Amino acid sequence: MRNDFSSLREKMVEVQIAGRGIKNAKVLDAMGKVPRHFFVPEELRDSAYADGPLPIGAGQTISQPYIVAYMTEILELGGAERVLEVGTGSGYQTAVLAEIVKDVFTIEVVSTLSQRAQDVLKSLGYVNIQFKIGDGTRGWKDFAPYDAIMVTAAPGSVPKVLQEQLQVGGRMIIPVGVDYQELVLVRREEKTFKETRLLPVRFVPLVSLH
Repeated sequence: MRNDFSSLREKMVEVQIAGRGIKNAKVLDAMGKVPRHFFVPEELRDSAYADGPLPIGAGQTISQPYIVAYMTEILELGGAERVLEVGTGSGYQTAVLAEIVKDVFTIEVVSTLSQRAQDVLKSLGYVNIQFKIGDGTRGWKDFAPYDAIMVTAAPGSVPKVLQEQLQVGGRMIIPVGVDYQELVLVRREEKTFKETRLLPVRFVPLVSLH
């Protein structure tokens, strides 16, 4: 019997997200709207709203719903921002961002994943997303500077190239580390970058082609 995905999504938001302290109304609304089950492999759809990450192929994962919400909330998005996402993956986090902000620019190194995400996102009617297949560690200079950057795979340290593509006052959320990873919030100030370590996480490594 096919699950009632809308009720599962409501329960996910209530228990896993709002229930753990996420308060931003735009984030809660986006998480309640985006059909997560379209972004996971068909054989895993019944687990789409479970409290954990899921494999999506090519050694990559779709993040736990709470982590998606937490990383989105921490960027303090008001709605008018231009956001760079490094690591399109399934496209789920891309959709959550696209529900909230003006424009999303998303990069994925694995072409098959990018193409699948593009197909799903376009079928859902998103028109404020631009896609690139390539090395996310280089960012996307053509459209820089960005109000916010979200990185969904972990480098060993914060890439300077990405920092430099933030505008002054911009924020970047990024998992950092190899054996032990932490989410780090980077804020660009006038002449410096301020880093705040937030919580331990586990992400796939950020792939660099150079």
